[in-house]
Amino acid sequence: MFDSAFLQRLEYLSLSSQRLFQGQLLAQRRTRRSGGGVEFAEHREYVQGDDLRHLDWQVYARHGDLLLKRFQEEEDLHVYILLDASKSMDVGRPHKFTYARQLAAALAYIALADLDRVSIVPYDQRPRNSLPLMRGKNNVLGLLRYLENLQTGGARTDLEAVVREFGRRAPRTGLVLLISDLFDQDGFRAGIDRLRHLQFEPHVIQIHTQEEASPQRLGDVELEDIETGQRQTLTVNEAVLRRYRARFAAFVEDIEGYCRRYGLSHTRTTTDVPYDQALLQMMRTSGVVTG
Repeated sequence: MFDSAFLQRLEYLSLSSQRLFQGQLLAQRRTRRSGGGVEFAEHREYVQGDDLRHLDWQVYARHGDLLLKRFQEEEDLHVYILLDASKSMDVGRPHKFTYARQLAAALAYIALADLDRVSIVPYDQRPRNSLPLMRGKNNVLGLLRYLENLQTGGARTDLEAVVREFGRRAPRTGLVLLISDLFDQDGFRAGIDRLRHLQFEPHVIQIHTQEEASPQRLGDVELEDIETGQRQTLTVNEAVLRRYRARFAAFVEDIEGYCRRYGLSHTRTTTDVPYDQALLQMMRTSGVVTG
């Protein structure tokens, strides 16, 4: 899944994102706090014992006020990739979970190339064995091996429960890139709401197959819920297909409306679109990698 051609494509994506944003990559969206950095942040009044080297002598000369300069200290951005590894991802041609892992690999590579800290958290109804935070392109091969060995599982999907546990474990807030088919509609909303409440910055990447959006098969079919195992026999005709397509379109529109309502970046793609094209389009339109 991740051969030498894939690695070359990742490097191209990283360079393209630099050109696209004039050097302002995902990894340049930094968390800042007041400290001992080099970029001026604000003044505060002098208190006995403060370091006199930080006094603003120009302000003192003009107004006689003893004010200290405070600066912003730049910290590494933490990028968390929440990767849906539930059984609903184990379908399709092209395969949905393979496609999701390729997207995760590309996003992680772009962040690692700019020295950010990246973690991958696969999940179904709970977080699975996560890839701990790592930094630097020298970790790319280990990251790709980790992704290649991932498998789908679980009895259901529950993003809300996943985020509750993820929020307790994450050492610091940062970007959260959610890659999922979003079929867990209730849990998806509750999970994203919790991420926002915890001061993370969520970005939603929704993937599905063409067949999921617009099935073509007619006649008697037996449907099985891949996560619960429930089965149902159904006679599919053109009227049934029209109703299904309308419901799927409403499902997509509902998610897009939710993301617009809360100012969230949302990208939707089908697995037949090459992953690198999908990512470049996402970077152009969603602002995920703007500085």
